[in-house]
Amino acid sequence: MQLDGVLFFPVTPFDSEGNIAYDVLAEHVKHGVSAGPGAVFAACGTGEFHALGLEEFERAVAVAVEATAGKVPVFAGAGGSVVITKQFVKAAERAGAQGILLLPPYLVSNPAAGLVRYVAEVAASTELPIIVYQRNNARFTPETAVEVARIPNVVGLKDGLGDLDQMQRVVLSVRANVDKPFQFFNGLPTAEMTQLAYRAIGVELYSSAVFCFAPEISIGFYNAVQAGDTKLVNRYLYEFYKPLVELRDKVPGYAVGLVKAAVRANGFEVGGVRPPLVDPSDEHLAALDEIIAAGKALLS
Repeated sequence: MQLDGVLFFPVTPFDSEGNIAYDVLAEHVKHGVSAGPGAVFAACGTGEFHALGLEEFERAVAVAVEATAGKVPVFAGAGGSVVITKQFVKAAERAGAQGILLLPPYLVSNPAAGLVRYVAEVAASTELPIIVYQRNNARFTPETAVEVARIPNVVGLKDGLGDLDQMQRVVLSVRANVDKPFQFFNGLPTAEMTQLAYRAIGVELYSSAVFCFAPEISIGFYNAVQAGDTKLVNRYLYEFYKPLVELRDKVPGYAVGLVKAAVRANGFEVGGVRPPLVDPSDEHLAALDEIIAAGKALLS
């Protein structure tokens, strides 16, 4: 399964009592799919995977699968301890997901060999394609990246570290030593800010949180990059993405909180975030409105 285009990571809506609003999730996913993403990644980082119970997760993924109506593949998040991860993988299978984004294991220090074993054990429990997320304590050397990429149903590596030297060596090593289709992804928060650098080392795909609330901006940027329109790309980066990242960095967890607030401002009653995240202040919401307006002005 080869992915292409902008990758859509929907938020998980909550109602006034804190329960998942599945009807809102369906509409949110349908709206996103109508804008033409390359795939939907349900209940992953932007979807607050860390805050979902197993039954909630399974139903949320099933709703996302139904809402896409087969137009694009649906990947589901899974991570944590080996036992818990396998349970979420099985839930994703039952829900009809076409793949797994394997999040880092529980936050412990682990040797490279242990990390390879973690991926191998999870991969052995399913036939679904797996994209492995390199982030936090899940750090691969070029050698261990090759080991993981050779696992039959591991089809990609998503990077959330931002170490371009390390990632370049991983890309080169995997491409030289793994004889199967394999894709690399830029998984940094607000990935558009670093995508030009990632493209330069051969990483074409990236996750776009902006697609959740302003797919027209996300696709406008993507098209400008694909067309090599450097002037327009730089305008997007300076006038929209740079201010957005500066606002995001004011509070830990705003990479999700701001996105969810922006989706809510578009008329989707997605509610707030679950602990330990926090919702944006009124001051930051006002700044977010101005940033989005500046991004939309670029479309003309």
